[in-house]
Amino acid sequence: MKMINLSKRMKVPGLLGLVVAIAATTSSATNLVPQKRDSLNDRSVQLPVTYAKFAHAANALETDFTVAAELSIHAVVHVKTKTPMKVQQFGGFQNDPFFDYFFGRPQQAPKSKKDDDTPMQEGVGSGVIISNDGYIVTNNHVVDGSSDIEVTLNDKRTFKAKLIGTDPNTDIALIKVEAEKLPVIAFGNSDSLKVGEWVLAVGNPFNLTSTVTAGIVSAKARSINIINTKMPIESFIQTDAAVNPGNSGGALVNTRGELVGINSAIASQTGSYAGYAFAVPVSIVQKVVADIRQYGVVQRALLGVKIQDIDSKLAKEKKLKTLEGAYVAEVNDQSAAKSAGLKKAMLSIM
Repeated sequence: MKMINLSKRMKVPGLLGLVVAIAATTSSATNLVPQKRDSLNDRSVQLPVTYAKFAHAANALETDFTVAAELSIHAVVHVKTKTPMKVQQFGGFQNDPFFDYFFGRPQQAPKSKKDDDTPMQEGVGSGVIISNDGYIVTNNHVVDGSSDIEVTLNDKRTFKAKLIGTDPNTDIALIKVEAEKLPVIAFGNSDSLKVGEWVLAVGNPFNLTSTVTAGIVSAKARSINIINTKMPIESFIQTDAAVNPGNSGGALVNTRGELVGINSAIASQTGSYAGYAFAVPVSIVQKVVADIRQYGVVQRALLGVKIQDIDSKLAKEKKLKTLEGAYVAEVNDQSAAKSAGLKKAMLSIM
């Protein structure tokens, strides 16, 4: 077969024309591609496209707490108490494991004496004004057994306070000063708090008045077995906001400056901040305060059962097939639970 030599049969001008035609065609095709892409882009812009979960990213980055601090700091007070010494002393403080857990072993506090020479123990803590006519919520362990309670406001005014009522089961107490038009703090919703959410601790650690620290919610509904009563109620908000001796009874607030808890305890080997602080949720505080104001005591309905959290050890011991729910360890006689047919060793899935 003969190979055809195009160069001999095709004139040069014709070859140049072919090259020009191919170049023009290529150029036209190249120009058409961006136009088609632009057209596609135009159509995609018109579609209702959104990025899932990105709408709240800006809120997560907000770290300006000045508004929350301003809204809460004036409603937090400094509480000073005088309590007759009834037990063995250690460095001027009660040698009590419950007391040590909350406060560790702080520096020795000054002592005073009454006219009958009874030695007096001076203590300090914080409180939160919840009504403009002088009602203040604090911890029970701050005022427990006190014969004298003094409250200092953020504006330096000082008042004698009266103990209205206490609830050792939740470590909440209500006191009152005779004053009007006091700054108050708005109640928030502790149930809506999320782990990782920013919170502020406002109080008077080490007698440093009007101190604000920030942290996040580390856990919710935490039980730490610290309240030593017959019916302890523990559902603490755990936070890593710096809380120290003197913060007890102070406010835990959200970034809107709303009260979400009352700072109550720290877990520490030294008695000072170690990253583990616990607050009573405001949902519990509101119930306790409302009952104390209306009835003088806290009213509670009793189911009449003792329950246990289910862990791997209990599940293995009782041959349970799940780690969820609660295990009924005991049912009290003549209780509502027994009347309803609840029995020992039953498993309640929540």
